[in-house]
Amino acid sequence: MKDGLTQEEFALRSGLGLRFVRDLEQGKETVRLDKVNQALRMFGMETVPGEIDREDLLKKSDGAD
Repeated sequence: MKDGLTQEEFALRSGLGLRFVRDLEQGKETVRLDKVNQALRMFGMETVPGEIDREDLLKKSDGAD
């Protein structure tokens, strides 16, 4: 896991369950937004509901804009 934390350490520090942390890291498509935000708060971030343009997302992940 990024920032030198194991999944177990991240789960403990964020107050989330280990199963949720593993699901999130593996890209599970159906996760609870409140729990995602709980994880993101560890990095000073938050997300909001909305539609995702998957093609745009893939371009950004490939470094193409």
